Amino acid sequence: MTPMKSSLSRRKLIKTAGAAAFWARMKPGMSSPPVDATDAPKICLEIRSDPAIGIPDPDSMRRVKQLGVDYVLTGGPHLPWQEAQIRSLMDHLKAGGLTLGNLMIGGFPNTLYGKPGRDEEIEKVRQSIRAAGRAGLPVIEYNFYAHRLVEGYYEEKGRAGAGLTAFDYSRVKDLPPLPSEGAHSLEEMWNNVTYFLKAVVPVAEESGVRLALHPNDPPAPLSRGSGQIMGDLAGWKRLVEIVPSKSNGITFDCGVTRELGEDPVEVCRYFGSRDCINHVHFRNVRVAVPREKYTEVFLDEGQVDMFAVMKELVRQKYPRLLFPEHPRGLDADQDVPGFKSGYPGGGAYTGYAYNVGYARAMLQAALAP
Repeated sequence: MTPMKSSLSRRKLIKTAGAAAFWARMKPGMSSPPVDATDAPKICLEIRSDPAIGIPDPDSMRRVKQLGVDYVLTGGPHLPWQEAQIRSLMDHLKAGGLTLGNLMIGGFPNTLYGKPGRDEEIEKVRQSIRAAGRAGLPVIEYNFYAHRLVEGYYEEKGRAGAGLTAFDYSRVKDLPPLPSEGAHSLEEMWNNVTYFLKAVVPVAEESGVRLALHPNDPPAPLSRGSGQIMGDLAGWKRLVEIVPSKSNGITFDCGVTRELGEDPVEVCRYFGSRDCINHVHFRNVRVAVPREKYTEVFLDEGQVDMFAVMKELVRQKYPRLLFPEHPRGLDADQDVPGFKSGYPGGGAYTGYAYNVGYARAMLQAALAP
């Protein structure tokens, strides 16, 4: 008789044996591995503020807590930030058992494009960083796009009709610059971000605040005629060398890393060894053409080894926020009256519940002895 072939690869057998050995050591009554270590990633979710009162409503906070999430991020107020504003937000969240770990800053278009008035904008950013530091906020995230080519996104259908977010550069590569933005060369954008960083990073250092620049996403070669400083790995590396400092870091996005055609674990190790991963986005993709054609998929079905990424972050003792973002479009969300996703094929709370559960399991397994 022909021997039956095993459906498990050697790597899967080793992983399975390791997991079985761990759970065999668990005694009755013992809990799962803890995920709240001070030197481990902190799973977080975005929480939006009620525009009428400027702070998150109790229902939103309770729904986050129900998922076992203790950390949140959100968008910051208009520039310049005031210490009292940030403290009020942090205190409100704390009363609901939540810790604010990251605020997004924006509202400096003249700085992006190198126009008159940028020095006044940058001074407001510096004031905001100081206010954040005094309030105890650890991380400020920002973008530095000349244009974000979201026009290239469209919905694909995934398993059982779930919504996926796809991008195809060929659909939008010939779009002209917008009059309000213009077209800006790659070196022009590098000059602008260099001017910005040299002005704000020293203030961030003094204030005990880390800055995290999110990569260009989508990372298309050109975005309505403008260069993308964070559109390839060379740009990520160049960015953190402009002003070498733990306060001058990136948002490491393992999904965007794969969109570039790069190895997320190797890239995570490169920036982690330099202590400049200041925020993490945890999502998966399938890539057809690096930078140009890909689909954002469920965490369990893409080309990123999500467990390997989590293990590397745990190995580094990365202690800041990890955001399992871009939930996929599930019926339970899309059937809600008035539902509107931020992305084609995107979801909402039910999708986030799936992402949080998956990320939490990855973290527990990575922390297991």
